[in-house]
Amino acid sequence: MTLNLAQRILNQEALTKTEALELFENPNIDTFDLLHEAYIVRKHYYGKKVKLNMILNAKSGICSEDCGYCGQSVKMKQKQRYALVESEKIKAGAQVASDNHIGTYCIVMSGRGPTNKEVNHICDTVQDIKELHPQLKICACLGLVDEEQADKLKEAGVDRYNHNLNTSERYHEEVVTTHTYQNRVDTIEIMKEHHISPCSGVICGMGETQEDIIDMAFALKAIDADSIPINFLHPIKGTKFGGLDLLSPMKCLRIIAMFRLINPTKEIRIAGGREVNLRSLQPLALQAANSIFVGDYLITGGQPNELDYQMLEDLGFEIDG
Repeated sequence: MTLNLAQRILNQEALTKTEALELFENPNIDTFDLLHEAYIVRKHYYGKKVKLNMILNAKSGICSEDCGYCGQSVKMKQKQRYALVESEKIKAGAQVASDNHIGTYCIVMSGRGPTNKEVNHICDTVQDIKELHPQLKICACLGLVDEEQADKLKEAGVDRYNHNLNTSERYHEEVVTTHTYQNRVDTIEIMKEHHISPCSGVICGMGETQEDIIDMAFALKAIDADSIPINFLHPIKGTKFGGLDLLSPMKCLRIIAMFRLINPTKEIRIAGGREVNLRSLQPLALQAANSIFVGDYLITGGQPNELDYQMLEDLGFEIDG
């Protein structure tokens, strides 16, 4: 089947939500055909470059939220539970990122949102990191924040702020009840107002419908997220979604392809759960995505760094510094 989607998109003709859902659901449209169209778009905007990202779990557990996917939620007995780590540990992570040609270093805290004291701690540390590694992009992921805290983060040198929508507005209450979908949207809007690059993504495989997945992609288009991490559920025993196994490697590829076609110019990042859900098809995901996390995630492990670097080399891709 000839789709000719890429050329339309490169001619600035955006997919409609109805059309995107029809493409996504149609069993007669081969996933590799969608992936090919996505690759043409990805290559146009990003060539063969891949952005690398690294996470530091700077505060683990100690969370009041009941997110159904998360091993750090209030309903879980966390094994990894600690308060915000000292500045030297955060700076040491930045050094590792710099040494490994990582473009973006993500400082992540568990919890509903940071205290002012925690924000000050992060800001002081980011200022030190920027002096040592001015080329390193700093992404903060601290939860719900207010205007004053956003202003401090911007002044300190935070380049990007991650706050995922995680799911569709319709399905949100099935995922978490302790904060609203609008709370998440508002946090991204605050960052945009303070000229901090918005990073927001999703978690697929939590029982959402096909339409929910397409709605997520269009919601991220509507808020104009610069970077879109696509996580695939890595079920954690004891969580609400701990017994789910709804994804196949081919479905994951189809999701990534659609996110690229709906958000053609954006950084599309394969994130948590890629190893256990894409399995041997991980390299194919980079036909549509142009960004990956290297190393471990928050409380789940990634594959060894050398495998990621080897994968990029085998694909003939270049690290985008």
